[in-house]
Amino acid sequence: MAWLHYLAYFFGGAFLANAIPHLVSGSLGQPFQSPFAKPSGQGLSSSTVNVLWGFFNLVLAYVLICHVGDFNLRSISHAATLGLGFLLLSLVSARGFGRFHGGNTPEGN
Repeated sequence: MAWLHYLAYFFGGAFLANAIPHLVSGSLGQPFQSPFAKPSGQGLSSSTVNVLWGFFNLVLAYVLICHVGDFNLRSISHAATLGLGFLLLSLVSARGFGRFHGGNTPEGN
C-alpha cells in the first residue's frame, strides 16, 4: 500500500506545480492558457478562470500530500517523490507554455 502513498505525493507535486502559473497569471490579471479555453490548452482563459483553476489544483495537491498516507517533509523519499512530480510537470509546462510565450529559444530546443 505504501507505493500508493508515493504515487499520491508525486501527483501532489505535479498539481502543486500546475497551480503556480495559473494562480500567478490570474492574480496579475493576465489571461493564460487553461483546459477551458478554445482550443483547450492553447487559447487564453480569463484571469478569473485561471485563479479558480489554480486554486482547484492547489486543493488537489493539498489533499494528495496531506491526507494520503503520512507525508513527512523530513523524509528524503517523501520529499524527493513530491519534488520529482513538481519538476517533471514544471519541465513539461515550460516546453508547452514556452511555445506561446517565447520561452523556447533556439538553443533550448
